[in-house]
Amino acid sequence: SDQKFYKFFDDYLEEHLRQHPVYASQLGDHRYDDQIEDLSVEARQNRTALQHETLARLTSEINRNDLSRSAQIDLEVFRHHLEEQSWLAEHIPAFEEDPRTYNHYLSGSVYSLLTQSSLPHEENISNVIARIRQLPEVVTEARRNLTNPPLPVLETSINQNRGVIGFYEKGIYELAGDSPQCTELKKVADDLLVHLRAYQEFLETDLRARARSEWRLGKEKFDRKLQFAANGDITADEVLARAEDEFHRVTGEMYVTARQLWGRYHLGTPLPPDDAIGRHETITRVLDAVGREHGEPANLLADARATVEKLKDFIAKNDILRLPDPDRCELREMPEFHRGNSLAYIQPAPPLDPENRTIYAISPPPADWDADRVESFLQEYNQHMLQILTIHEAYPGHYVQLAYHNRETSPVRRLLLSGVFIEGWAVYTEQMMLDQGYGEGDLSLRLTQLKFYLRAVANAILDHRMHCTRMSDDEALGFLMNQSFQSEGEAQLKIIRSKQSTVQLSTYFVGRMALYDLRREIQREQGAEFDLGRYHEAVLAHGSLPVKYLGELVRERLIVPASSKKRL
Repeated sequence: SDQKFYKFFDDYLEEHLRQHPVYASQLGDHRYDDQIEDLSVEARQNRTALQHETLARLTSEINRNDLSRSAQIDLEVFRHHLEEQSWLAEHIPAFEEDPRTYNHYLSGSVYSLLTQSSLPHEENISNVIARIRQLPEVVTEARRNLTNPPLPVLETSINQNRGVIGFYEKGIYELAGDSPQCTELKKVADDLLVHLRAYQEFLETDLRARARSEWRLGKEKFDRKLQFAANGDITADEVLARAEDEFHRVTGEMYVTARQLWGRYHLGTPLPPDDAIGRHETITRVLDAVGREHGEPANLLADARATVEKLKDFIAKNDILRLPDPDRCELREMPEFHRGNSLAYIQPAPPLDPENRTIYAISPPPADWDADRVESFLQEYNQHMLQILTIHEAYPGHYVQLAYHNRETSPVRRLLLSGVFIEGWAVYTEQMMLDQGYGEGDLSLRLTQLKFYLRAVANAILDHRMHCTRMSDDEALGFLMNQSFQSEGEAQLKIIRSKQSTVQLSTYFVGRMALYDLRREIQREQGAEFDLGRYHEAVLAHGSLPVKYLGELVRERLIVPASSKKRL
């Protein structure tokens, strides 16, 4: 029965990848690297029909009770994925209302071949040329399909498309290098640029005139989308209630930490009164002083690399877990067409090509920013925050977790990932690393970690209030700056992000709390037998599963004879 189920999944996957060649490339399947999928309405409807048909057949042809427990979990994950994709296709019309959807094809389809394909370089360039020839049709479909997108989404797309144009003007040649195919590459890129510049004008004029001011998802859709993302029983209202409780708890912990730092940064100045206003002032003034401990924009990548080495050394010496060997994480400057939402991201090694490299991308302040804006940016991402961010994105956060994920042998778990687990693990590691001694008790680093975690909690509150209530931009700005201790620039970017990435901002908090709860339960159960490094490896040993399955799987892995533990 297990073999029948996995054959069913493999057949579905084969057809799905054939219909989605760009997705196949990003997964590491390079059979379709010279193709772009048909983005017409009819073709997309046919692909959605495949999801519905597969879900119906899965229910009728596979008997869950005949499967092993491991295959039952995979069946449930697969079924949930099909239900989620069908719901999203019906209720979130991305190709009609989100121009950023097309950037995935206009830039990502080519960029991934030049940065994360294991094929020979010249073959990658041949495939790039073949794809670029098809991109004018993507522009045509974008102009045909886009209707009236929310204005905040359109504005980000306009800025990102400028980055796409810059990529084909210059960036693509830096990645291609000195290739004998550069002449042909330049010809097709120049031809595409004509279409991209016309598309830019379309975005800035015709589409902007049709853009709508209303961007809220609404409570009913928000709650359903969050339940799909979490793949659990928790509701949006329950997430909000727990986030609000956690917000007050973390703020109190920040005050205790800031009070201990007051004399370091404000020696000789009386501590503000111990009331609500005074506590907020204490935290704010200490954070301002901590923020001034930052490097220079030109050294951002070098500083991040130095942080990486320090983190890896600490993880190994303290047996936090066993690091991936060899290390395939590469730091790079974030390309322009990916900027606009965050300082950093991880582009993991493709799950079907796990020997490839992972890219840890960092965005420096844009060249057109004035000195005050750059200083604000550097204060937000100071030398302490850069360490917390690198814990989150790389060691032992996203990079390490996804490297473990790529060892997964189940094709279902390898390809269907839980964003809640992924983000939850990264946030969990921030506090855990400091709790285990990273930073040697530096209270400035601890206060920064608490501020960064408060941001995750605030994200969940903001996400809910922006889409389920009538929270205004001014109210959101006040909440982020005056209560969440964020700079104005960071807060403005978060408001923009909240309008165009519904539910995703909640996944950090939902996942972190689930993983924190699981750690507490299992550590209490095991008592003196609890081994933190082996526990972490047990959590990461099952791919990127929905957190609701981890309890039974982690317990099963950890409850073994003492003589076997070293072999895990």
